[in-house]
Amino acid sequence: MALASSGSLAPAPWRVIVTRPELEARSWADALQARGVVCDILPLIEITTLPEPAALVQAWQAVPDHLALMFVSANAVRFFMAARPAGLPLPSCRAWSTGPGTRAALLAAGWSEGLIDSPHEDAPQFDSEALWALVAQRVQVAVACALAPSKPSVLIVRGADARGQLAGRDWLALQLENAGLQVLQAMAYVRHAPVLTPVQQSLARQAVGDGSAWLFSSSEAAQHLLQVCPSLPLAQAWALATHPRIAQRLRQTGWGRVDLVPAGVDAQAQSIKSLT
Repeated sequence: MALASSGSLAPAPWRVIVTRPELEARSWADALQARGVVCDILPLIEITTLPEPAALVQAWQAVPDHLALMFVSANAVRFFMAARPAGLPLPSCRAWSTGPGTRAALLAAGWSEGLIDSPHEDAPQFDSEALWALVAQRVQVAVACALAPSKPSVLIVRGADARGQLAGRDWLALQLENAGLQVLQAMAYVRHAPVLTPVQQSLARQAVGDGSAWLFSSSEAAQHLLQVCPSLPLAQAWALATHPRIAQRLRQTGWGRVDLVPAGVDAQAQSIKSLT
């Protein structure tokens, strides 16, 4: 597999361009490659530490009081766990994730498997709706058993955008609040548009016209591509989206062909090969 950061371009006339943050992009591309899908990586979301971690350290002090911690991504797990103050034990509350990558990060961080709620790796979608279907009953029981006027709480751990604002959807937070929970949010890292190297810029220009398929698991990555390469002829380009919302955003921004593919790696590889 020729990777975009390696200094050379993939010779294949057709390949999948994986746009996740670099760490996830490499592991996902390796997984697709092992299943017969030629890949290059072009990370379109850069992940960095918070400029001021004091609020994250403070969030750790209240962890034992929460019903659950919900992590929006594997990076949310890594950066949050890396900020654990010395002497504080690993959390004993439940951990929620929307997909297998985040679940794997929780296990790697030492979280008990029996405390993790996450959609099955064969689930058709890895999103807040799938997670809510798993935890809604537990939430209802916790609210019913709570002594008034206190409310059970959930901490959502997520990233911030380049302006320092919370990044991502609020759908799950609204469901939790409507169910009677207190919802708190913690920023664990910052998401930026990348600065592309000349090799990466060449890859982007080549891949929009050579039949390659751009794989997007985040509409933010597609937005960043427009920022860092504003003159790409997207009308002739092909995109693969792992969720209908992402597919809709890609069509709205002018991608010539947009196909929906499953989120799980096995089904995704099969789907991609069937589309070629």
